[in-house]
Amino acid sequence: QVYLVESGGGLVQAGGSLRLSCEVSGNTIGLYTMGWYRQAPGEQRELVARIKQSNTEYADSVKGRFTISRDNDKAVFLQMNSLKPEDTAVYYCNVQTIHRGLYDYWGQGIQVTVSS
Repeated sequence: QVYLVESGGGLVQAGGSLRLSCEVSGNTIGLYTMGWYRQAPGEQRELVARIKQSNTEYADSVKGRFTISRDNDKAVFLQMNSLKPEDTAVYYCNVQTIHRGLYDYWGQGIQVTVSS
């Protein structure tokens, strides 16, 4: 079992910045990917950014504005710059492990609101 706790969300004006953090604990054997997803009201959950081994992947809508990083298997971060109102959503930390099967773990979600 892997446990994820997000922090760093809140309210910010358009053009501002926020840094999301996700603390990872529990059994991280076979850690495969670490990433962030988001879900806006009435929308499906979508990938924002993900680290798979040493490779990073970003949604087109955040490229050049968001940066994902990690502290080994202890934490994953999302630096969000030049925020736009359309970035408003609940952001979820996600970890995948591939030890004895592929498993998805999710944080509880954290609200990010960008005002215009």
